[in-house]
Amino acid sequence: MIPNSKPPAFITHWLGRQSYEEGLRIQEKLVAQKIAGDPQNYFLFLEHESVYTIGRTQDRSSLGAATLPHPLHQIGRGGQATYHGPGQLVCYPILDLHLFGCDLHRYLRFLEGALIELLAGYGLVAQRREGMTGVWIENRKIASLGIGVRKWIGFHGLALNVCGDLSPFEQITPCGLSGVEMTSIEKELGQSKKEQRSSQLSVEGVGEQLGRFFKKNFVAKTYHSERVS
Repeated sequence: MIPNSKPPAFITHWLGRQSYEEGLRIQEKLVAQKIAGDPQNYFLFLEHESVYTIGRTQDRSSLGAATLPHPLHQIGRGGQATYHGPGQLVCYPILDLHLFGCDLHRYLRFLEGALIELLAGYGLVAQRREGMTGVWIENRKIASLGIGVRKWIGFHGLALNVCGDLSPFEQITPCGLSGVEMTSIEKELGQSKKEQRSSQLSVEGVGEQLGRFFKKNFVAKTYHSERVS
């Protein structure tokens, strides 16, 4: 990379509450734009209407045997079943993965690292677990990741449980992990901080904070990496 080249272009969008179908349509449009040469990289933040999704797999045991209470979509990401719904922050980065050396592990660790840094701001000690993708607080899972790749453009992304009802996860085996307990920022803060939760824990507000962490880490780390490679 030449010395005077510019940092990667970066845009964030808050899309509000969207159906899963609309979120997928927006992703597909931006992926096609980037394949056609769009230099921008996008971080889309939103909530979904209640929906279950499962990735490209023949093994559907994580969906359970019962009829699910919300619609199901099989989609073009990796991973087993998960749930999206109100109170959960979803982020879809539409990125040129050449910025991460076409290294999917490096990209996933970047996403996890931003979430861990964000949660630390709430006084929550989050971590990775060896051999597992996602973010955990002790043995409780607070964020799930699943990405898709098309011509080295990344799409799909992550889901962070902020607040609200976690019971829909009980109808499935989240991410195919038997016995996993799902948690949220709200749940981890506890009832004693109810007033603090109500003032801080909007999904949009958490999305704004995560966008700032992504901007700091994405521009700094990928630009530095490209300049010295």
